Amino acid sequence: MTHRPIRIAPSILSADFSRLGEEVRALDAAGADYFHVDIMDGHFVPNISFGPMVMASIRTLTTKTFDVHLMIAPVDPYIAAFAKAGADSITVHAEAGPHLQRSLQAIKAEGKRAGVAINPGTPLSAVEHILDDIDLLLVMSINPGFGGQTFIPHAMEKIRQAKALLGNRPIDLEVDGGVTADNARELAQAGINVFVAGTAILGGNDTTTYASRIAAIRTAASTVTA
Repeated sequence: MTHRPIRIAPSILSADFSRLGEEVRALDAAGADYFHVDIMDGHFVPNISFGPMVMASIRTLTTKTFDVHLMIAPVDPYIAAFAKAGADSITVHAEAGPHLQRSLQAIKAEGKRAGVAINPGTPLSAVEHILDDIDLLLVMSINPGFGGQTFIPHAMEKIRQAKALLGNRPIDLEVDGGVTADNARELAQAGINVFVAGTAILGGNDTTTYASRIAAIRTAASTVTA
């Protein structure tokens, strides 16, 4: 069994948007590996976040990976815009359209890493036939749309099954929803190597706490050696 490097990806959805640039700089300095950028359309999920112009405005503040999670449907018309706005990796939902493989081709055509996300109610069989087209699989451990939700317990077994399905393919396994320092070790044991965390890192929006919170998740996840 291969182990990919641990990556901590703070979700900027939990940032204080009145000082978004300051938040990005603080997370960069605090040791974030990726920036998880949640894009919500008010249609596929019951919330609206922001669009490519806002993302482009913070792209200049860090050289870290922008891990862009498109919770929008239809998604294909927006892939190019987010690629141009500075995405390094673009994840689309398996549930967002009828032609998932075509969406992945569109991401690759933009020269970006391609990811697929699956909601808690979506079986892994939905991605079984496109594994050779992706660089990242995101298992949602909450129903997307809002930050601050609690981890759905049955997602842990789904993550274990996802890891088995991926085998030794060079694919990152990411989790989003209710991630904390308390469950990071079990998540890593289940196969996760990219940890999206919003409230657990940015809760309270006190930039002086970000480094210790990121470190706590990383330390917990890194204790797994088996």
